[in-house]
Amino acid sequence: MKALVLDEDRQLELRDVSAPVAEAGQTVVDVRAAGVNYADVLIREGRYPQPPPLPYVPGSEVAGTTADGRRVVGFVRVEGGGYAEKVAVEDDWLFDLPATASFEQGAAFVLAYLTAWIPLTRQVVLRPGARVLVTAAAGGVGSAGVQLAASLGAHVVGAVGSPEKRDHVLGLGAAEAVLYDEVGGLEPFDVILDQVGGAVFAAGLEQLRPLGTIVAVGFAGGAWPTIDPARLVGRNSSVAGFYLGRLMRFEPELVRAAVGQLLEQWSAGSITRSVGASFPLAEGGEALRMVAERRSTGKVVLLP
Repeated sequence: MKALVLDEDRQLELRDVSAPVAEAGQTVVDVRAAGVNYADVLIREGRYPQPPPLPYVPGSEVAGTTADGRRVVGFVRVEGGGYAEKVAVEDDWLFDLPATASFEQGAAFVLAYLTAWIPLTRQVVLRPGARVLVTAAAGGVGSAGVQLAASLGAHVVGAVGSPEKRDHVLGLGAAEAVLYDEVGGLEPFDVILDQVGGAVFAAGLEQLRPLGTIVAVGFAGGAWPTIDPARLVGRNSSVAGFYLGRLMRFEPELVRAAVGQLLEQWSAGSITRSVGASFPLAEGGEALRMVAERRSTGKVVLLP
């Protein structure tokens, strides 16, 4: 079978590799679409905090079919392997794809929505009318965050890096769409979901209301600043961090329950999933560059 392999020189190459064999508690999935995540970019660049050994087949979420014809979405948690024609997935992390959803939508859904849903429902207090800022609001997780926060009754402001992304964010349900350099001049927020880090995170921290929380999810724009707890105490504000991979390891039932909640909402039509761009598997390098350069709107997927 074909797989996109990251070699020892961190170059991506489409290769013929052995097809996976399911071990106990696993199912082989014929991959019809694989989600591209920023973690894949970090792995390729050698910046991921827990890097896998090379050579390595990236890809942690897929959508496809099983041998008995079941349409599924699945997580390949630690070992990777999603950028391939087939992958073995643990049965505990395999879920039914809604009947009306395409495989591309399936590969673009679960990880992005979990990364927004769990912080918004478990790590912060989100009251109706709360002001919520979502950064990188046009990307995969950001698009999910805008939709979910709006569905929970928040007044959502989406922050983006370029003017052409504003309409996309407003179309997702945001009340406002702003550029990053405008964040410091906005009214304060109750909740901030941040994937950018760096100067954007620092500006957001200054824009929290008393009892407000900023959730650090990613650092696509630079490292997080050092924070003095005395400053948080003085401003009655808080910082939370979210890393889905560790939560899947230590609180798997919580994560699986959240997947069920999201799939129910998707099936009911209360949230939708749009694919920003699709690439053939052989063009995975260009897909990763699009995500790395923050040129995408919505989730990027690969099609084996």
